[in-house]
Amino acid sequence: MGCSSCSTGKDGQPKGCKNNGTCGTDGCNKLTVFDWLSNMSLPNGQKPFDCVEVRFKNSRKEFFRNSKNLSLSIGDVVATQATSGHDVGMVTLTGELVRVQMKKKKEDYNNPQLPVIYRKASQKDIDKWQKCRDREEEIKKRAREIAIILKLQMKISDVEFQGDGSKATFYYTAEDRVDFRQLIKDMAKAFGIRIEMRQIGYRQEAQRLGGIGSCGRELCCSTWLTDFRSVSTSAARYQQLSLNPQKLAGQCGKLKCCLNYELDVYLDALKDFPSQDTKLFTTKGMAFCQKIDIFKGSLWFSYKDQPANWHELTKEQVINIQEKNKKKEKVASLEEYAVENVEELEKVFENAVGQDSLTRFDTPKRTRNKKRSKKRRKPAPKKRPSKNA
Repeated sequence: MGCSSCSTGKDGQPKGCKNNGTCGTDGCNKLTVFDWLSNMSLPNGQKPFDCVEVRFKNSRKEFFRNSKNLSLSIGDVVATQATSGHDVGMVTLTGELVRVQMKKKKEDYNNPQLPVIYRKASQKDIDKWQKCRDREEEIKKRAREIAIILKLQMKISDVEFQGDGSKATFYYTAEDRVDFRQLIKDMAKAFGIRIEMRQIGYRQEAQRLGGIGSCGRELCCSTWLTDFRSVSTSAARYQQLSLNPQKLAGQCGKLKCCLNYELDVYLDALKDFPSQDTKLFTTKGMAFCQKIDIFKGSLWFSYKDQPANWHELTKEQVINIQEKNKKKEKVASLEEYAVENVEELEKVFENAVGQDSLTRFDTPKRTRNKKRSKKRRKPAPKKRPSKNA
């Protein structure tokens, strides 16, 4: 979490507002939009845009019309119109940037049926909203137990209460179509609220639940990624990755979104790179491509009769041989080209820690030994000659 009021404590809960990232400053949420027009005044005679953007639990954002001309700013908790009753959310954006966001999401701001904002939320509304949110974990656990009793092939991943507590939306994932009519009846009887079931994908489930990826960092979908691009196995092939589903799949069970991050760089590098299906014709026989290395610009070829012996060629050498083959000319052998790429590197062994000694901070003990040796080496006093001699 980014802001100071929501810094994570020892138990994993926020220290400050303890509202799971829904803080007043709205600086720790991935859906935060920086209002770069906030310091600019409107031209004379122009009215402020009458729509605002409101965020609810997790990644749900909706647009509402400020028909009562309330003085709203980012971070205000407001009571908004819902299908029945009212909902409670937090204002995330106001002003002209809301018009830009509505155009981006293809929302018509001239639509007369756009829901409206009733008022700023009172303390009573906030207390009731917070009380409903505290019930979500208990109700989610009970709903899973009911689904298991009914033997439904589904997984309830999250619950979202409406602000007034009259309705709850259950998000679930399933492989096939699920008949949950009996489930809705049992849950409505047990909880005494209206129930809405909404199916989501496995990526959306991982986004809501969060977690740690194989890279050791938090999941991209739960921290900063807001849209999901389709990921195919060809992305792994272009990057020369082994098609191991255990390594390529994320916590959602689908291919990792990070496979698309460097894909464009690989595609640009492969534009002037020979294909992996390239065949070279030599006097010793036909050669097939076994491996390519985009970073080194190298390709490894082997003869048809000797598949275990690989010869490393550069990209330019392969293109040169291909041009000769197009003219129906055969090169002598691959060994002639491979010998040019062999470089004898002198092995230099260096101290990994550094040139300093590991015992440089130890207290020297030589001085004490020197003093002792000097005492031992002192010559004996000479005897004076006697007077009788």
